[in-house]
Amino acid sequence: MIKKYTCKNGVRIVLEEMPILRSVAIGIWVKNGSRHESPELNGISHFIEHMFFKGTKTRSAREIAESFDSIGGQVNAFTSKEYTCYYAKVLDTHASYALEVLSDMFFNSVFDERELEKEKNVVLEEIKMYEDTPDDIVHDLLSKAIYANHPLGYPILGTEKTLKSFTDEMLKQYIQHTYTPDNVVISVAGNVSESFIEEIENIFGSYQGERLEANKSKPVFNKNWLTRKKDTEQVHLCLGFEGLSVGSEDIYDLIISNNILGGSMSSRLFQEVREQRGLAYSVYSYHSSYEDSGIVAIYGGTGADQLDLLYDTIQQTLETFVEKGVTDKELKNTKEQLKGNLMLGLEGTNSRMSRNGKNELLLGKHRTPDEIIELIDAITKEDVNRMAERIFTKDFSLSLISPNGKLPKALQ
Repeated sequence: MIKKYTCKNGVRIVLEEMPILRSVAIGIWVKNGSRHESPELNGISHFIEHMFFKGTKTRSAREIAESFDSIGGQVNAFTSKEYTCYYAKVLDTHASYALEVLSDMFFNSVFDERELEKEKNVVLEEIKMYEDTPDDIVHDLLSKAIYANHPLGYPILGTEKTLKSFTDEMLKQYIQHTYTPDNVVISVAGNVSESFIEEIENIFGSYQGERLEANKSKPVFNKNWLTRKKDTEQVHLCLGFEGLSVGSEDIYDLIISNNILGGSMSSRLFQEVREQRGLAYSVYSYHSSYEDSGIVAIYGGTGADQLDLLYDTIQQTLETFVEKGVTDKELKNTKEQLKGNLMLGLEGTNSRMSRNGKNELLLGKHRTPDEIIELIDAITKEDVNRMAERIFTKDFSLSLISPNGKLPKALQ
């Protein structure tokens, strides 16, 4: 059972007790990511995430790392387009200590100028590393194609130009305006009692921020084709269709539709593109859902001389999917797969903490696993077929990275 508590200053705490385990996962979730940035500040959310590990008023960067190593724990963080999370997983006997260290990073990071410059170089190397993985870049290129100049189209890492402009004062000011109590959720899962909520409130329940109106205009889906010429062994192709927001009542229809199309080894795309034609090692579909929009994307990588065949095969698979619909066997197998993935994925404290943190931050509500299973079981073939027609008969965007940067012949 999930216990929820809201502090007087607006910080929300969600706690799920798992007394049969010996671990505790703690996550500080902040509703701030690259979509909330201005063009000049693109990448600052991710850079702040890095700098939280570079020293506080009482701990050096090394001491932060040693704090968790010395208790056999794990600590990490990540930034997405809509949120940032700082999290730790430790033995239950070290839960209070882990909370204290995470809160020290959250409230007392000093942004030392020498550390700032060193970390800029680290993130610059991260950007360079990312540029060396075209099968990753092509997805960012698809977001840019779809969302154009909207912040959802910005790269999470930022750019070399924006990165070099960041100062300690810029970081502190940005935190003051975005890491406000109403934007923060503390999610805990594991072998702790309800009294742990009081410990969290004592630390997070009284601080204040100076929130400014967030940069959060609603995005518009654009039909756009973006290509990049790059010396690669393969061409990397993405097609993107307008999807659903994270809170849509039809989200599970889309989850099932996507899984049948390209979410597993038995999916239509995997079987047709890889197993039947041997065109690609990697081919799949996925959906990215945001607060007010979403993307359904298809990815495939193949040799440059097989791009046209890959594109045509994907389009033929989509046409068949829409025209003939799903089979009883596909629907049954996908439901069982999703239910299995759901239940198996909730056996760890980290996964429970993440699920609860995201649900509270983006939806403000929590469904039990049994409620989700009921929703999945209630979906019919007609529901899935309607969703496939709704998504895959509309205009699409495309991103492509290849040695010559040329579109498939069907689009030229």
